[in-house]
Amino acid sequence: MISFGFAWAFLALPLPFVVWRFLPAHKERVPAIRFPFFREVVARAGAEASPGSVVLARSWVQMSVAALIWGMLVLAVSQPERLGAPIETSVSARDLILAIDISGSMDARDFTDPAGEKLQRLAGVRTVVQQFVEGREGDRMALIVFGSKAYLQSPLTDDTDTIVELLDQTEVGMAGPHTALGDSIGLAIRTFEASEIDQRLLILLSDGADTASRMSPINAAEIAKGQGVEIYTIAVGDPEADGENRVDAATLQDIASRTGGAYFFAEDQAALDEIYARIDELAPRLTNTQSFRPRQSLHHIPLLIAVLLGAGTVGWLHGTSGRRSSA
Repeated sequence: MISFGFAWAFLALPLPFVVWRFLPAHKERVPAIRFPFFREVVARAGAEASPGSVVLARSWVQMSVAALIWGMLVLAVSQPERLGAPIETSVSARDLILAIDISGSMDARDFTDPAGEKLQRLAGVRTVVQQFVEGREGDRMALIVFGSKAYLQSPLTDDTDTIVELLDQTEVGMAGPHTALGDSIGLAIRTFEASEIDQRLLILLSDGADTASRMSPINAAEIAKGQGVEIYTIAVGDPEADGENRVDAATLQDIASRTGGAYFFAEDQAALDEIYARIDELAPRLTNTQSFRPRQSLHHIPLLIAVLLGAGTVGWLHGTSGRRSSA
């Protein structure tokens, strides 16, 4: 399909005819010699004098070529384009942040895999989280790890392979032995500030109670709610443990409910896998579909034709005048 980027240019097509029809011919004064007894000389010679002004005659070939060249120039200015078939692309309308607890308690070997073997908590969580990340094609994701402090491992990105690789390199205790739950939420809020997407989702996984945050988790959750961030909390570990190693289920539930998210408790890998499937159901990914048609400019074709016609006509006229002179 051919379209024109500047179709108004076609209004200039009749312009040469209008100029020729309604504007006077160009006149130019040139030096002349007064010849005495001019009329008698002409009469004796049997000739007939013509007016002093002369309008050069043009052949139909010249007129046709000139009209064709003008048409090609107007066509080039109109910006002809060839439109390709429509191409549709889907762009995610959701940004997602994973906040993973890597405090010292994540080293406990009480997490059960589908085969019934006991795993380190972080190792078991990492396997399921990596599978979840690999299935997030089209989502922008970020990764936060936290212990005594919260650290942004990766900003929001479409490159989920990088998220998986960074998660694979994460080890227990890298961020300190304690649990800064509130600070991890605060860091997620700051990370979302660079996002213009309406659907913002934070998945927060922890196995302990907050003991190291400068901001309480509840206050951080209220701020997140005001920023339109939904928080889905996942508890991993032993609710009956003592001190910092005890899962603070009540706080995680409160965080989720305040932001319109949900709370889950994962006892093993199978349960954690089901939790991530459930999160997909509760917060389905939104997409924006964009459609465009590739355009290929064709203006160079009529322009080239005009140049060739002009050069060919000039060459032909030059050859014709040469033959007349030799004759």
